[in-house]
Amino acid sequence: MTQDSAPQPYGTPEVPRVAVRGEAHLEVDPEIARIGITVTARGTDRRTALEDLTRRNNTVLDLVKSYGNAVEKLETGAFSINPELTRHGRAERVRAYHGRVHVTAELGDFTALGELTTRLADLELTSIDGPWWALRPTSPAHGEARRQAVLEAVQRAREYAAALGADLAALVELADLGAENALQAYPQAAPGGGMRTMAFSASEDTAPPLDLEPQRQTVHAQVNARFTMTRPQL
Repeated sequence: MTQDSAPQPYGTPEVPRVAVRGEAHLEVDPEIARIGITVTARGTDRRTALEDLTRRNNTVLDLVKSYGNAVEKLETGAFSINPELTRHGRAERVRAYHGRVHVTAELGDFTALGELTTRLADLELTSIDGPWWALRPTSPAHGEARRQAVLEAVQRAREYAAALGADLAALVELADLGAENALQAYPQAAPGGGMRTMAFSASEDTAPPLDLEPQRQTVHAQVNARFTMTRPQL
């Protein structure tokens, strides 16, 4: 291959190239919600603290599992039991023992979310964090964002070529910069979202379920594209 016939990375006057970037931003309803549950216990001796922590942890797990298929994932994270030493005196005397277990639950059915969080928060020495809203990795929204990013790149390249009196000829390269789910917090769901949580029937001695409003999710996709085009009419 001679130097003259070597491929030109930036095109030639006869076969110019145009490089563009396509982007897409979609706002969609979340598909899953995660909550963090922390169970604590405190006792004057290690055995008492451990027994109380075990009992409360089992109560939490049984309650979450009672919601069946509404809970898609249930995982136990960090567990700890630590001694608290007295502040005065040179001797290492234990004042109390503190136990902690962290559990994460993932729900795909938002109708159960409000009641479950309320019932968990009503348990003894149990705290709740969340919910954190998200899309599944296999959500069709990711593919739709990528498709729109490609279409936007083609449209942009076609407009550049048309400005030069030329047409697109062929696609040379399509580089995926990565479609990612950027979670953003909004004060409330967009009007008409229609995804307010609904409560199951609760007994009179339980607190009313929380009315949780799912946060809209932003899906972002970018691609780089290179095209050849016909000779411009300058």
